[in-house]
Amino acid sequence: MNAVFLTGGAEVRPDERRLLVQGKAVALGARAFDLLLVLLEHRERVVGKEELLERVWPGVEVEENNLTVQISALRKVLGAGAISTVTGRGYRFTLPLDEPPRSAASSVAAASSSPTLAVLPFENLSSDADMQFFSDGVSEEIIQRLSRIPDVAVISRTSSFQFRGADKAAAADRLRCSHLLDGSIQRSADRMRVRAQLMDAASGRMLWSDSYDRGVEDIFTVQDDIARSIASALERTFSGVATHRADPANYDLYLRSSPRSYAPHEVRTSLGLLEVVTERAPDFADAWGRVAYLRGFLHPYLPFADRAANAARVEREAATALALDPGNIDALAARCFVAAPYGAFVEGARRLDALRLAPGSGDGRRYIGWFMRHTGRIREALAETEHAFRLDALDPMSSNLLALARMANGQVAEAIPLYEDLVARIPQMSFPISSLLRAHALNEDWDSVDRLLALAATRPLREFQDTVPFVRAKQSPEHLDAWRGAFEAHMTKTGSVDVARLVYAAHLGLVEDAYRATEVARLGPTGGAEDIMGPDGYRTAIMFQKSMPELRNDARFPRLCARLGLVDFWLATDRWPDCAAETPYDFKSECAKAQATEREAFDF
Repeated sequence: MNAVFLTGGAEVRPDERRLLVQGKAVALGARAFDLLLVLLEHRERVVGKEELLERVWPGVEVEENNLTVQISALRKVLGAGAISTVTGRGYRFTLPLDEPPRSAASSVAAASSSPTLAVLPFENLSSDADMQFFSDGVSEEIIQRLSRIPDVAVISRTSSFQFRGADKAAAADRLRCSHLLDGSIQRSADRMRVRAQLMDAASGRMLWSDSYDRGVEDIFTVQDDIARSIASALERTFSGVATHRADPANYDLYLRSSPRSYAPHEVRTSLGLLEVVTERAPDFADAWGRVAYLRGFLHPYLPFADRAANAARVEREAATALALDPGNIDALAARCFVAAPYGAFVEGARRLDALRLAPGSGDGRRYIGWFMRHTGRIREALAETEHAFRLDALDPMSSNLLALARMANGQVAEAIPLYEDLVARIPQMSFPISSLLRAHALNEDWDSVDRLLALAATRPLREFQDTVPFVRAKQSPEHLDAWRGAFEAHMTKTGSVDVARLVYAAHLGLVEDAYRATEVARLGPTGGAEDIMGPDGYRTAIMFQKSMPELRNDARFPRLCARLGLVDFWLATDRWPDCAAETPYDFKSECAKAQATEREAFDF
């Protein structure tokens, strides 16, 4: 086997029996390396436990626990999502392969491949602990400036800011970056001292360092100076936008508005701070971008009667940010968040294209693949999400979105380890439990379903609560009858049905029930208490899930898509969904026939 390059900067050299991560050799036991080679050789399938034991420990009687230990060792080096566990069957290698670097001599050197840079949180050397907000802000703004350098990938702050103090020593290996920027800030009254240094992660060699003694009012000039110096050290052309027009007091307030968990109550508190900042500093582009982004993030949690006014406010705030900084990622993502769930896909695509093409980084980039799935471009969406994940692999939302993208592409086994990690690591989140339940049900792993249902009973699932009856219906016939009754009762009561219930009905064998529902019910919310809330409410991505093709396989599916405005989008843009080449009928021809179908009307 020739050398194998893996996503994230790992390289497997079978002839040398070596594993390198970002150019550094990683200590790996002989059994673990043998196991890695077997999994790589058969990465297109699940490899059974007995086969692995026989290949790795030939002629030796060993307990299955030995295999588990070696799998854990590999995941520790390559990441939790590198190897998926398929319950009752075995393991599968799921980390994507990558192209070899342009120069095999140095896989991480800036001269031979595009560098990946991690900006660590600058140390606060001041006596005031609250100054950490200021120190983090310096690092965060340097990230924003550096992300606009062509051909330089910058790790998201959510991941890089997890490494502080002694933990910084592990940052290069965990983040799989080629370069590290670190520094410190000491502030006293109206003076500050900033030190920064750029390191080559593979060799540990310092590429550049400098220090700045300035007045606090010069902080933004210092940030620009640091960013330009690093750009020069990386031999890249730097062009950025100075987005700040705020005094230090308002800047501190802006830094404190950065949400940590994105819980709705926390986001509302952050919005309150940002509204103060934008009133005091009306030329502060980043504050306008963040206020639009967070208000857009809350949009699907509002009653539908309140959404038009909220969307208009988000549009005004985003427009202000973009007038000051045309490439503001937060503002561009905010405009995508408030787009209608269906019926306006062409306009939604224009907004998404603007987000994709903008320079720089920001949380909104992780949602590009999520938006693409709503028009059925599942494989392309997965590639986008994989890329975003590589730049923010330690952020829970990045993990969740990658797991969703893999499951949408039919890679259910590959999604499960990511969900399991989230359930264990962040117990207060509801969406990983719901998604993991559906994944185990699709795999018909009923033991895992039962264990997770017991856990789900102790935690609020909020807008994801419909997952539980669906999973129970898939598990046993008596629950199927109950699900069917609830499906019909909901339609009778509300006169409407959402596309998720249609997909579930068809997958449960009720294809005719699903399409009868489309003949008598509207497809959107009614403005009542039964409306579905949350980011997935009435959105169309679930219609294209690879593991649930039953609704798509019926030739009536294009007419349903026409009602939602999808057919108009496909015919206007020629951006066809993956299923266009997969259905047992001529999908494009049926779409052309269905184009004249009256579309669903609802003012979101």
